[in-house]
Amino acid sequence: MKTFDADALPPGVWLSQADKPAPRPLFESVAAGFPSPAEDYMDTRLDLNTYCIHRPASTYFMRVQGDSMKQAGIYDGDLLVVDRSVAPRYDDIVVAVVDGEFTVKKLCRRNGVVFLAPANPDFDPIVISEADDFRIWGVAVHVVHRLKTL
Repeated sequence: MKTFDADALPPGVWLSQADKPAPRPLFESVAAGFPSPAEDYMDTRLDLNTYCIHRPASTYFMRVQGDSMKQAGIYDGDLLVVDRSVAPRYDDIVVAVVDGEFTVKKLCRRNGVVFLAPANPDFDPIVISEADDFRIWGVAVHVVHRLKTL
């Protein structure tokens, strides 16, 4: 069975840089129907580090590979904000390590069976047994995906 050092960072994972704030203008709302003047809604400034990162020492960014979570709004190439200090609960989207491999899935339990559920019908759930080397690495708290490549 493979072992995994939970403190080691695999490729594509990096620490947050929440100590370098970069506040940007915040528009409290934007109409998805009838347009309205944007200046009327500019309220304050928003620092995405402050918005997305509550515990900098335990927050990591992870780049998603694959499309097993696309029906949860998590797509290939997206950026997950993962907090390792959040206690995982069933129905959370988690980053788990199963037999030494990282995966992002929904943590579920049904009829006493724990499993990691994909959000894509093309993928099967990963049923967790006592024989598996399994641990929750962190809880996904935000996802960032690009709408357009610049």
